[in-house]
Amino acid sequence: MIWLLIFIFTFYAILILWLAIGFKKVKELKKTASVNKTSFSVIIPFRNEAENIPILLKSIAELNYPKELVEFILVDDASTDNSVKIIQQFVISNKEQGEISGVQEDLDTISQKSEITRTDIRIIKNNRTSNSPKKDAITTAISLSKNNWIVTTDADCILPKNWLKSLDSFIQNNNAKMVVAPVNYKAKNNFLEQFQLLDFMSMQGTTIGGFGMDFPFLCNGANFAYRKDTFLQLNGFEGNNNIASGDDVFLFEKFIIADKKSVFYLKSKEAIVTTFPVKTWSDLVNQRTRWAAKTGNFSSLKVKLIGLLVLLTNFVVVYYLLLGNLETLFIPFVLKLIIDLFLFLPTIQFFKQEKHFYKWYLFASFLYPFFSLLVIFKSLFFKYNWKGRRFKK
Repeated sequence: MIWLLIFIFTFYAILILWLAIGFKKVKELKKTASVNKTSFSVIIPFRNEAENIPILLKSIAELNYPKELVEFILVDDASTDNSVKIIQQFVISNKEQGEISGVQEDLDTISQKSEITRTDIRIIKNNRTSNSPKKDAITTAISLSKNNWIVTTDADCILPKNWLKSLDSFIQNNNAKMVVAPVNYKAKNNFLEQFQLLDFMSMQGTTIGGFGMDFPFLCNGANFAYRKDTFLQLNGFEGNNNIASGDDVFLFEKFIIADKKSVFYLKSKEAIVTTFPVKTWSDLVNQRTRWAAKTGNFSSLKVKLIGLLVLLTNFVVVYYLLLGNLETLFIPFVLKLIIDLFLFLPTIQFFKQEKHFYKWYLFASFLYPFFSLLVIFKSLFFKYNWKGRRFKK
């Protein structure tokens, strides 16, 4: 077993160091263009997001980008709460206020004041045609969009003020057909949310590192932009719309296969979209199971091998913690703890998440291998629940 441990951890260390080097190689965008030129159609699917929608709408109202160059298409995926009403009352808003700063208090006052209509925001219904509600929502919105650059984000996100300005500047200076951009978590100082944050930071670091080493293999649909004409040429989500999740990575793979040199990563602090952790361990397991359920459908053998290496590394850690003798019990755990720091440290520095990192890193690293194996096992053999629906792999 010791030789297997050495073999696995040697390759795991090489992988993490390789990604850490790649992270450093991706240049950060420091300046934005003085003149905005790109027209965007921002697509935001939502289902029962009444709690989060006001925060999203407030960030939309505060965006620093010409309104004539952007439209927002919010796609209602059969919401049963008052999400649609919240958006409608925001669209017909007070001229002076022009935004929503709270939840119900502002909603009640908006309708009583002089009204104007925000013509840059539309609400449409999802046209369900496949097993993937989100892919259907995006496809429905694209068919109605008026601009060639599509940007997707989620309803539980906060959009930074210069988000579209950063995207526009990057597009002006690169021959891009697709742009992947950073996503951060706004996490409270408790174990559940900090555990999610560290897990998410590892994925963000891996995403950036892959781009830096000219081997892009991850992205996130919460901050994702691509050309509509290329989307249509590649037949959109056709070929993977039987899989409930993966509205981002499978489309990403199509763009990579068609023209890898036209797919870029926008490394900019002003382009970081922020989202929130889930509130319960049950929701976390279901969320990560949804993410893991799509990995077996990746077309790249190299990506599958990377996933297998990470899985084996976590398995070895768990094996030794449960079955190892006292002398070797913590060796794999400590090795992985140290190796992971090479990618974690530059990642948390870029996303400004150093504050609570050292407090929770040890505990999160101990739990993570067990959590990872649980998620993989559940994704292979069980259905999962998400947004009030039940899905199979």
